[in-house]
Amino acid sequence: QASMEKMRAGKSLDLMQIHNLVDWRTHLPTLRAWKAGGRFRTIGITHFTVSAFDELMAIMRTEAIEFVQLPYSLAIRAAEDRLLPLAADKGIAVIPNRPFDGANMFRRVKGRTLPDFAAEIGALSFAQLFLKSLVAHPAVTCVIPGTASPSHMSDNVAAGFGPLPDTALRRRIVDWYEKG
Repeated sequence: QASMEKMRAGKSLDLMQIHNLVDWRTHLPTLRAWKAGGRFRTIGITHFTVSAFDELMAIMRTEAIEFVQLPYSLAIRAAEDRLLPLAADKGIAVIPNRPFDGANMFRRVKGRTLPDFAAEIGALSFAQLFLKSLVAHPAVTCVIPGTASPSHMSDNVAAGFGPLPDTALRRRIVDWYEKG
């Protein structure tokens, strides 16, 4: 209740998530009761490590949740083979966190120029290229870039405008990044 007051959310939130699967078996029934009481519209689960994917998938298969938040980026692609398809099949929205693998992805491209194909989707920075490649995945709902820098935030938001890469261009972006 205190969190809702601090966020000025009124009586309802859109999404309440169980953070990092902490005591999820206890929290999930509570959240279901609160959802039924109108405190929020949807329930999700989160984790920030690939090592939690098996448990995330087990929950996605057996529990009624609407969102999953997980690490996914051009550098952390483990979710692509099993987790993203499962989310799509179950109608579970996906929120990638760590879309820049911390700042590791920027260190990897330091000194490189933005590839020519970035212009095809209006990406003016590496952050925009990286974010557009994630948001374009059919299973992804939105991305949490996380930053304390207002200029980085503005750059990240700009990724939400203009065209997104199609499947072929997403493949080119991945190939370009992996060649590093």
